[in-house]
Amino acid sequence: MVTFNDVKQHPTAQEFIKKGNEHLGAMGFTEHSFRHTSLVAKIASNILERLKYSEREVELAAIAGYLHDIGNVVSRYNHGQSGAVIAYDILRSLEMDDGEIATIIAAIGNHEEQYGESVNSVAAALILADKSDVHRSRVRNPDVSTYDIHDRVNYGAIHSFLNVDTETRKITLELEIDQEITTVMEYFEIFLSRMVMCRRAAEFLDASFGLVINDAKLL
Repeated sequence: MVTFNDVKQHPTAQEFIKKGNEHLGAMGFTEHSFRHTSLVAKIASNILERLKYSEREVELAAIAGYLHDIGNVVSRYNHGQSGAVIAYDILRSLEMDDGEIATIIAAIGNHEEQYGESVNSVAAALILADKSDVHRSRVRNPDVSTYDIHDRVNYGAIHSFLNVDTETRKITLELEIDQEITTVMEYFEIFLSRMVMCRRAAEFLDASFGLVINDAKLL
C-alpha cells in the first residue's frame, strides 16, 4: 500500500508544493510551504487516530493533508479542485488503489470553505487540521505597517493547538492571541465561516467542536 512517506518523497509533489508556495508569496498570501503541509498532515492523522479510526484511514488523512494545497501551483482560485486533479496523477503514478485515491481527492477538493463539505472522514479531518493552522510564523509580509486583517490575525496568534479528547470526542481549537496586535472580533470577522465548517466536520466524525481564545470558551 502507498504510504505517507512514498507521497512525501515524490518529486512532483515536492516541486509543486514548493512552487505553489512561491506563487502565493508573490501575491502576498501567508505561508503554504512544507511547514504548513506537514503540520496539516500530522494534525489530520492525529484527529482520526485519537477518534479511533482505522490505521489506514489515519494514513490517508496524512496523505491528503500533505497534498491538500498542491493546487496553488496553478492558481489560488479553486486550488482545491486543481489540487485534486494533480493529486490524482501523483497517486496514480504510485499505483494507489482507486478507492483510496477517490477518498483523498474528494477530501482535497472539499477543503475550501467557499464550497467544501465533509464527504468522508478524511475530508472532515483535513478541514479541521487546515483551518486550525493560525500562527504568526505564517506571515511573510515584513512591513507591519502594511498588514491587512489576515496578516494581523495570523501575526497576533502566538499559539494554536487542536486538542482532541478521545473520551469525550471533543475537538477544541485553543488559541492565544496578542490583543495589542489583533482582537477576538477581528478573528471572527475573517474566520467565522471556517469555524462553522469545523463544527460541521466535527459532527461528521461524531464529535463536537469548541473554540477557546485566551482561556475564554467562545464555542
